[in-house]
Amino acid sequence: MIKSMTGYGKGHCQIEDISVSIEVKSLNGKTLDINLKIPALFKSKEQEVRSLISRRLERGKIELSISTNGQNSAITFALNKALMEKYYNELRGFAEQVGSPVPDGLIPAILRLPEVVQHEARELNKESWASLFKSIEDVLADCDQYRVSEGAHLKIDLENRIKTITDLLEEIPPLEKNRTKTLRQRLLKSLEALKGLPSPDPNRFEQEIIYYLEKLDITEETVRLKKHLQYFTDTMAEPEAGGKKLGFISQEIGREINTIGSKANDAAIQKVVVEMKDELEKIKEQLMNVL
Repeated sequence: MIKSMTGYGKGHCQIEDISVSIEVKSLNGKTLDINLKIPALFKSKEQEVRSLISRRLERGKIELSISTNGQNSAITFALNKALMEKYYNELRGFAEQVGSPVPDGLIPAILRLPEVVQHEARELNKESWASLFKSIEDVLADCDQYRVSEGAHLKIDLENRIKTITDLLEEIPPLEKNRTKTLRQRLLKSLEALKGLPSPDPNRFEQEIIYYLEKLDITEETVRLKKHLQYFTDTMAEPEAGGKKLGFISQEIGREINTIGSKANDAAIQKVVVEMKDELEKIKEQLMNVL
């Protein structure tokens, strides 16, 4: 089964008095690249979120963002009113003692004094964390299913292009017969031009002819190319079909096509090779987005 690296998922949940929206997007990438955008309230669990993403989505450029509405501050505070009152009475009494009016900004000044404002980090309970991670898992599952759906479309396109190359390959054998005939005529013509010259050693001459013909023979390459094309198709049907493995097979397909082109020495076969190369390049482009 083929999966695309393009995916999307979105979900919502309610945690205590906080409304949480979760969104994840994924694009193709050679490695796993995670970009998290989460409120300070959830920062303590950032590593767990990253681990969850890596297990579920494996590879690609992943962006997960969490937004909140409600009393979502990671920090809560309280006023130490007893200490404020003590500060206020002391400062007002000192002002009266020195004959100075009580300033209007006395209370704001007191708020800046040590321990008047007491900060406490807000802590979510165990059930709240469980609810958050359940929602993240659901969103990642939606994204993964999106990848499966996109992968099905990719598979159809890849199958069609592999079939096109296979059909083009079937055009080569008839062309190969004409090419062989042309080569034979070219050799005979060359032999005619050698008349009047000292005759070469028959055994050595025969060896050279055989070597020349074997060097131009493309039977082995066409057989291997057919096997590689079938292997590509079989691999796409595997449960864990991966873009990297398919990429390696496509390299082998390209190697055989290039060899056929370099050995063909025939305009008609070269034309078929160019068409096969064009289809292969489109396959490689599609494989860049296969997980």
